[in-house]
Amino acid sequence: MQTVTDAAALRAAIRAWRSQGQAVGFVPTMGNLHDGHYSLLRIARSRAERVVASVFVNPTQFGPNEDYARYPRTLAQDQAGLAAHGCDLLFAPDVATIYPSGPERTVTVHVPGVTAVLEGAHRPGHFDGVATVVTKLLNLVQPDVAVFGQKDWQQLLVVKALVRDLALPVQIVPGPTMREPDGLAMSSRNQYLGAEERARAPAIHATLAWMRAALRAGHPREVVEAAALKRLEHAGFTPDYAVIRRAEDLAEPAAGESAGLIALIAARLGATRLIDNLPFDGL
Repeated sequence: MQTVTDAAALRAAIRAWRSQGQAVGFVPTMGNLHDGHYSLLRIARSRAERVVASVFVNPTQFGPNEDYARYPRTLAQDQAGLAAHGCDLLFAPDVATIYPSGPERTVTVHVPGVTAVLEGAHRPGHFDGVATVVTKLLNLVQPDVAVFGQKDWQQLLVVKALVRDLALPVQIVPGPTMREPDGLAMSSRNQYLGAEERARAPAIHATLAWMRAALRAGHPREVVEAAALKRLEHAGFTPDYAVIRRAEDLAEPAAGESAGLIALIAARLGATRLIDNLPFDGL
């Protein structure tokens, strides 16, 4: 596996593949990789002859009181894992490569609508940072296929919207959420959890499953959401939200609407903020 840090080397490698008629798959990450990331690599490999992964901890998607400074950076470990899982090229740029004018002076991509709710409401500016860095990375790599995990469902919708509206020639492919045996969604932030917190953490997935079952049993959505918040609080969480929305756009479903829904939760456990979701229809 080749590792490059600058745009010229990245584009030279991809140009050589293109000259041989090879399709390129892309998996953007912030590093500290785990089996969830590697599952996305497998999807990319199934759809393209060559696979590029990026490792870049993006400063513009972190708020002023979030964990940018302490976000785990494990490049050597990530390189070994990517090589073992069949990645052809790792793009590991520094901040100046992605933001040549500086993060504060960069051109910003804003996706309206879907960014205004849930994560967007609780983390102002977060999705502008996500949309901006994803646009930059897609423009640098210019892949045929890019794979994003469904655990970050709202992010996936944002990426699909920007690709559609900016007419970027790339297919966005979702990757299913990978879970630990007890149901906890795999995440780099799980390592922040202490032993007692880790034992409590699967309650998020259990609550999502309960929300789906309760709505299917005919309980009103608002009642299910309020009860889900209480379940999380009783389990030791401080929830930001526990809601049921339309999967395609995160709009509130109409009364009696049951198709194409998704339950989403964001909650703090100690100092760690966890998110997860559960599509009702296996989307």
